[in-house]
Amino acid sequence: MAEEIEDLQAILRDDPYNFQARRTLSIALLDAGFNEEAKKNLLYLIRSFPDNAELLYNLGIAYEKLKQFDKAENAYIRAIEISPETDFFYNLGITFIEEEKYEEAIPVFKKVLEAEPDDSNSYFNLGLCYFKTREFDSALENFQKTIELNDSDLYAHFYIGNIFKEEGLLELAVEQFNKVLSLSPDYSWAYFNLGSIAYEMGDTENAIFYLKSTIQYNHLDLEAYKILNKIYLKQERYMEATDLIKDAMEAIPQNGDLYYNYAQIFKSQGDTEKWQKALAETIKNHKTLTYPFDGVKKELKEANAILKEHQKELPPQPEAAPEQIPEPQEELPQEEPSENPEAIEE
Repeated sequence: MAEEIEDLQAILRDDPYNFQARRTLSIALLDAGFNEEAKKNLLYLIRSFPDNAELLYNLGIAYEKLKQFDKAENAYIRAIEISPETDFFYNLGITFIEEEKYEEAIPVFKKVLEAEPDDSNSYFNLGLCYFKTREFDSALENFQKTIELNDSDLYAHFYIGNIFKEEGLLELAVEQFNKVLSLSPDYSWAYFNLGSIAYEMGDTENAIFYLKSTIQYNHLDLEAYKILNKIYLKQERYMEATDLIKDAMEAIPQNGDLYYNYAQIFKSQGDTEKWQKALAETIKNHKTLTYPFDGVKKELKEANAILKEHQKELPPQPEAAPEQIPEPQEELPQEEPSENPEAIEE
């Protein structure tokens, strides 16, 4: 690939108007991940060939790879206006999803399926759009069509599991999440969903197993830490809870939710001083706090009031004796320095 790019660049140095070489170079650059360079070459070509749908389509791909989705959308729409190719519609639909324009994406993927009725990817993306707009019946229909065509699509199984979970069909949800794990044994979100379902059903043993597995495969899963900490507190497993939140704080530093969970450990143990300090840190990190802020402030006031009462109950401390001025002493002779400099430091 690198050699091909160098050869094409050499051709263009000798003949900058060799449009075929520049078009081939643009595709090679896209394939190699040089998206900015590909974009520049494609824009150069489009100035000479503004009605070339294929060039506009490739420009859309370059913009999409550069995360410039609004420009990708415009490029794909211009390409479709010139030549309504199925691939152009598909990429436009993907761009709409990236822009969270799910309702606009739905008719686009339907258009793709008119031309390619067995395209499992389009069924999946259509299901995803319906899922995001909370049209779960339509989403389920399209995800099920996806796995009819491709049973190894773990994401379709995952979203079917989420729909069943949302509708309270927990046994069916568990079946789907287990299917996901059979396809991808390290998929942390499937473990999390199985853990949260087990917790909801009162099966704490399995909840602990699945939530620990979640953290094993994704040490940044904040919700897994929170639910697992809640279980440990109910079981009065304070040392494990403390170790858990300390590990979480290393993975996700300065997080308000974690400080609040830390505070709950000390509150459960009756350690008011550490409870108060952890709540104070929670307030400092309020930007990452999802618990109700007013509730945390109220709890901090409660902790402060308890500490104040404790201070009142303490016996009065005797006044410190006035500082005595030490008597002058003879200056002691200085010791000879050691020949070993390391010994001095010790």
